[in-house]
Amino acid sequence: MMRTRPLKVALLGCGVVGSEVARIMTTHAADLAARIGAPLELAGVAVRRPDKVREGIDPALVTTDATALVKRGDIDVVVEVIGGIEPARTLITTAFAHGASVVSANKALIAQDGAALHAAADEHGKDLYYEAAVAGAIPLIRPLRESLAGDKVNRVLGIVNGTTNFILDAMDSTGAGYQEALDEATALGYAEADPTADVEGFDAAAKAAILAGIAFHTRVRLDDVYREGMTEVTAADFASAKEMGCTIKLLAICERAADGGSVTARVHPAMIPLSHPLANVREAYNAVFVESEAAGQLMFYGPGAGGSPTASAVLGDLVAVCRNRIGGATGPGESAYAALPVSPMGDVVTRYHISLDVADKPGVLAQVATVFAEHGVSIDTVRQSGKDGEASLVVVTHRASDAALGGTVEALRKLDTVRGVASIMRVEGE
Repeated sequence: MMRTRPLKVALLGCGVVGSEVARIMTTHAADLAARIGAPLELAGVAVRRPDKVREGIDPALVTTDATALVKRGDIDVVVEVIGGIEPARTLITTAFAHGASVVSANKALIAQDGAALHAAADEHGKDLYYEAAVAGAIPLIRPLRESLAGDKVNRVLGIVNGTTNFILDAMDSTGAGYQEALDEATALGYAEADPTADVEGFDAAAKAAILAGIAFHTRVRLDDVYREGMTEVTAADFASAKEMGCTIKLLAICERAADGGSVTARVHPAMIPLSHPLANVREAYNAVFVESEAAGQLMFYGPGAGGSPTASAVLGDLVAVCRNRIGGATGPGESAYAALPVSPMGDVVTRYHISLDVADKPGVLAQVATVFAEHGVSIDTVRQSGKDGEASLVVVTHRASDAALGGTVEALRKLDTVRGVASIMRVEGE
C-alpha cells in the first residue's frame, strides 16, 4: 500500500553527480515511489554558488546553508555528494543527530573516518550507505556486505580508477608514453586538470580501504593501504609485459593471509597475464575480481565514474534507505568483529619482474643469481640481451616477500657489473 506522505530528501552538492540525482528523482518519480512505497520529495539543495542556473531544480529549494538544511528535523534522508573531509563529516554527523539517514558517495571520508561515522549512525538508529563511493555504478559494497555475508572472502583484486585504466590501456594499445596518454585522457575529459589523486593512486587507495574493511570484517583505514602510483610506467615496461604474455594495470589488491591471521591492502601497477579477466578491461572501465571460499570467483564490471553511473548507485542506496525508513528498520552497519591486523607491505608475497642494466661480459648472470639466492628469492626465468659492452637482464622471480625483494635489489645495486635497475614491477593475477 502506497504511503501518501512523502519522504523528504536533502541534497548536499549539485555538481555532475548531484544534478543527475535530482534529475532522476524528478523524471522517475512515479517508479521510485512504487519501488519505495512512498513518494520522494526533494526538500532542499545545498550549494556553494546559488546564482548558477540548475535546470529542473526549483530555485526556492537552493540554499548555501547546508548546516541549517540538515538540522531541519523533517528531513528523512540526506544525500551527500560534495566530497572531501570537511564540511562533509560534520554535516553527516549533524544529519544523524537530527533524525536523517545518509547516503554518501564520499570515498575519502569513508576510508578515513568510516568507523566513527558508522558509530554515529548506530547511536542515532540511522542508516549510512555508500555504494557510490567505490566504482561508480558497479554493485560492489552491497554484494560484499549482504550477498556474501555468509561466505569467507579471501581476495579482492580490481581496477577501481577509470582515469588510470584509460592511460595504461592507451599505452598498451598504441605504444604511447605516459605523458602522451595522459594528455589524451585530459583532452577527452577522463583526467582532471590536476590528475594527482588518480595517477598517484590516492583515489584507488581510498576505495581499497573500504573494500578491505567490508570484505574482511576488519577496520582498514586509508593509512593502512600501501600506495604506489603509475607515473613511472614506461613503454619499455609494456614491451617487457608483452614478451611475458601480460599487460599492466593499476590494481587495488586486498588479501587475507594464507593462515587467515591478517590482511593486506595495497595499490600499485602490476603485470597481469592476458588470460586473466582483468587484462581485457579497456578504456575508462572498472572491474573487480572477488575470490571467496563458497562462491568461488566473481567478477563485477562496468563504468566506474561519471554523473549518470554514480547517480545510479546513489539512487539505489536511496531506495534501500527509504524502504528501511518506512519499515522502521535499519540496514547492515559496520561489521568489524574480526579485527584482523593489517600487515605491512614488507610481508606481502608476490612475483616480481626486475629489469637490470648490466655489463655485457662473462659471469654477470652468475653474480646476479648468487645475490638472489643469498636473499632467499627464487628465480623463475631470466632473459639477457646486449651488445657493445652493455646488456639488459630481465629476471622474473617465483613468489617472494616485498622485504626480501627489497634486500635483493639493494645488494644488486652494489655489484660493479650492474649499471642500474631499470624497473621493478610486481606480477599478479596468477
